[in-house]
Amino acid sequence: MSEPAYELHEVTKSFKGKETPVNDRISLTIARGEFFGLLGSNGAGKSTLIKQMVGLLRSDSGAVRFLGRPVPGNHAFTSTRLGYMPQSAFALNNLTVAEALYYTAHLRGTPTREARRQRDELVERLELVPLRGKVARQLSGGERRLLQLAVALVTDPPVIILDEPTNELDPARRRQVWALLREANRERGRTIVLITHNALEAEQVIERVGIMSGGRMVALGRPGELKSRVAGSFRLDVTFREEGGRALPDYVVVESRHRDRVTAHVAAADVARLTADLAPESVLEFRLQSATLEDVYLDHVR
Repeated sequence: MSEPAYELHEVTKSFKGKETPVNDRISLTIARGEFFGLLGSNGAGKSTLIKQMVGLLRSDSGAVRFLGRPVPGNHAFTSTRLGYMPQSAFALNNLTVAEALYYTAHLRGTPTREARRQRDELVERLELVPLRGKVARQLSGGERRLLQLAVALVTDPPVIILDEPTNELDPARRRQVWALLREANRERGRTIVLITHNALEAEQVIERVGIMSGGRMVALGRPGELKSRVAGSFRLDVTFREEGGRALPDYVVVESRHRDRVTAHVAAADVARLTADLAPESVLEFRLQSATLEDVYLDHVR
């Protein structure tokens, strides 16, 4: 049986000036070929954990193993088998799009001719042809995100870690990115670790999810399993005919209110009572749906 892509055991990391650990005794196994999602709000500790997984930060305690080998300590092994897209900083800002891809492929051990072929293929696939001669620091935010993604994907490494890959991308580009990642995972068996705070997007692609809050892993499992734990409630979207509308009954838990629209949660046992209590003449739209991954996420981070 092959080694997992990642094994984390009791990983802990603290920073000076912080009263609590940024990562607190996190244990996790990610199988080869898995599409794994790591969800959490800003400051939950996701990016810090990932930096330890790729060897950019050393854990205070605990252990990280990548394809059976310890991290850090095996940089050459890790760097040729791992594609990493950070959330913001980009080390290749002074290179052109074409140069960034070519040199990354070359540094991962790819021969010159093959590095050029892979560069050209990704430039074409991500529709970066008009930008191939442009220096990375001159790109727009969305263009730079696409280049960062391409750098992570070049040489088709067995493990790919992507930190908020669709930030700053328009809807069409987002669909393009998800299609590319599904193909890498389903057709070529690549392990993908997706870090995001967008549960709705993540739910479309991931097989298993970890939810982080306050530096701890507060939930871990398949989306269906986690959703079943909050299956006793429904998500409610109500649009009233007038702003301010009629107040919802006190057994409904309001999540957000914006002008005439309210998003809330209601227990399954109270659905019939709610439909009777709401005055039809005051409601423009009424929608109930079963729990989503976003509901699971909110349930754990409130």
